[in-house]
Amino acid sequence: QVPFQPSGPQQVANALALLRGRPGKTVDLGSGDGRLVVEAYKHGLRPAVGYELNPWLLCLSHYRAWKAGYHGKVSFLKKDLWKVNLSDCYNVIVFLAPSVKPPLATKLLAELPDEARVVAGRFPFPSWPPTSTLGQGLEQVWAYDMKEVRQAVESSAEGSLV
Repeated sequence: QVPFQPSGPQQVANALALLRGRPGKTVDLGSGDGRLVVEAYKHGLRPAVGYELNPWLLCLSHYRAWKAGYHGKVSFLKKDLWKVNLSDCYNVIVFLAPSVKPPLATKLLAELPDEARVVAGRFPFPSWPPTSTLGQGLEQVWAYDMKEVRQAVESSAEGSLV
């Protein structure tokens, strides 16, 4: 369980700027109140899906989507992110605590296609080299292109064997 902290408008804008124009399914892991999923859809990222376990936050997400006129166009699913297969996801948004990042990195490396991009807010993935970053301080977000991450992970693994 990760405590809910709503993303600020600049943080949301920065995350979506790093996904601008990208095709394919967009998911927010631990989607909270749904603001990132609704904004992703508004920016043309479709389909847009949020995974969240907290029933109150799911209700708030559905209300936010309805209020924006996107009821039935975006999806919010009560699913554990550890049990969801992400192999069809090309844009992944992750605003989760640092303690979750190492096991999540393993899951993402195992499941995401090479063409996928992961955008992390608040905290970067500690062992991944970012493809790009935007913003500063609390507004900072990091983008990781999976093909580059895999190459870096493989070369560092080879280097540690030497």
